[in-house]
Amino acid sequence: MPIPRSIPLTVAFGLMAPLAFLGQGPVQPRPKKAAPAETRPQATIRVDTNLILVPVSVNDSLNRPVTGLERENFRVFEDKVEQKIAQFAMDDDPVAVGLVFDTSGSMGSKLQRSRMAAVQFFKTANAEDEFFLVEFDSSPRLEVPLTRDVGQIENQLTFSQSKGSTALLDAIYLALHEMKHSKKNKKALLIISDGGDNHSRYSATEVRNLVRESDVLVYSIGVFGGGGSPEEAGGPGLLANISEQTGGRMFEANPAELPDIAQKIGVELRNRYVIGYSAQNQPHDGKYHRIQVVIVPPRGLRQLRAHWRTGYNAPVE
Repeated sequence: MPIPRSIPLTVAFGLMAPLAFLGQGPVQPRPKKAAPAETRPQATIRVDTNLILVPVSVNDSLNRPVTGLERENFRVFEDKVEQKIAQFAMDDDPVAVGLVFDTSGSMGSKLQRSRMAAVQFFKTANAEDEFFLVEFDSSPRLEVPLTRDVGQIENQLTFSQSKGSTALLDAIYLALHEMKHSKKNKKALLIISDGGDNHSRYSATEVRNLVRESDVLVYSIGVFGGGGSPEEAGGPGLLANISEQTGGRMFEANPAELPDIAQKIGVELRNRYVIGYSAQNQPHDGKYHRIQVVIVPPRGLRQLRAHWRTGYNAPVE
């Protein structure tokens, strides 16, 4: 299958690509693209006839997305054994995003800025993207099912109030269940929370295992501070662990930074490479196999950092 070549090397510097540099102006929605003439790699880890497809995002030393890298700028390892890259493309397919929004009592004064962060994220949407909203306090609720109308979600957030305990893990579980209704190949959750779970039925281990088995990227905006409970103290580690194993990230911010960070996540989510390889001597053992991606920077670029899903479960014969 022919693979589209990536665009010439461009780094999202403020003057060269202001839409990818925070603080240089709003990110405009991309126009609706015509249907592709050929099938492109799907942007999730998938194991089909021993072909593994891995979505990868790359950032520079100032945490800005880097586009235009070529196949030779990547090396991929499975269980510490280097693999030959068979497919390579830049991914910009429509995405399904579930917003997991914390309305618990611990959010309090952070709630208004959290709403603003969500609105900024929606400004990066493409015409064919779809979204849903899960809110949670003492229990999670699917407030807005899958829709392309972000106005429905923004209206719901306007009336959200802070109260109750924090059932974060249950909310992630509910969001992953709702995501199964989407037919998009590219899927992600955006969690806005302080991470201080204290009221979930599901355990952190159960949710981590579920996230690991899914093909959903998880990005988190951690709104920390203002509480001294053990649950809130463990919030940053919980959100970071869940996010990073999917290839996403957790961004820690004070309330004033939330809108810019949400915009940044939107840009990064829509600028990802897809690397495909056929695993050498891949056992069909159903076990978890770890993936590592190494960047070989082009001349003149240093301190590039990659983010990718850390592994996958092999199929069973």
